[in-house]
Amino acid sequence: MSSSLDKLLENPRVWRGREQVGRQAGIATGYAELDKHLPGGGWPPDSLTEVLTTRYGIGELRLLMPALAQLSNEAPRQDFTEPGWIAWVAPPFQPYPPALQQCGIDLSRMLIVRPKEADEILWSAEQALSSGTCAAVLLWPDTLDDQGSRRLQLAAEKGRSWAVAFRPLAARRQPSAAALRLELQSNTQGMRVHILKSRGGRPAVIPKLL
Repeated sequence: MSSSLDKLLENPRVWRGREQVGRQAGIATGYAELDKHLPGGGWPPDSLTEVLTTRYGIGELRLLMPALAQLSNEAPRQDFTEPGWIAWVAPPFQPYPPALQQCGIDLSRMLIVRPKEADEILWSAEQALSSGTCAAVLLWPDTLDDQGSRRLQLAAEKGRSWAVAFRPLAARRQPSAAALRLELQSNTQGMRVHILKSRGGRPAVIPKLL
């Protein structure tokens, strides 16, 4: 019996709470207050993060910029000779190079993918994530069901990449395989970050992050 359990626990797909999460450091967010609430001290690597917003353009990208700048300038692991790609799949806007460069993003490591059909967004993100050459993949899917989120999670694990899906607040009621789900709300006092789900951690609210 114990031998069977040992074999099961050796499987990397088995989650063992804080013990397993603590073995892998997170990607520093650049915000000490947020890092404090995330297992591993940062964004969960090799997994899917969902960012839920009232609308696009409230500062959700600014929240990611420190981590993306780091990833675009540093080789993600020892078997990389150069930084991985930062892929943007179906962004609802045209990324502004001068602003990205000012945030420290290496523009030579950026890829922008614009699928012709909505159902190609998930497929494109999966291919980028599982390729093993992308440090991060950002995507803006029209819809993302539980099965789709599982596909992204598995692709991120396979390619050892960080997936970030931007979704509307209505998606909060839908199940998701994401390791981390954040809800962002902006007001005159700044941005409020609500950690809805954190694998190995706890829900939390950061009232004024940006």
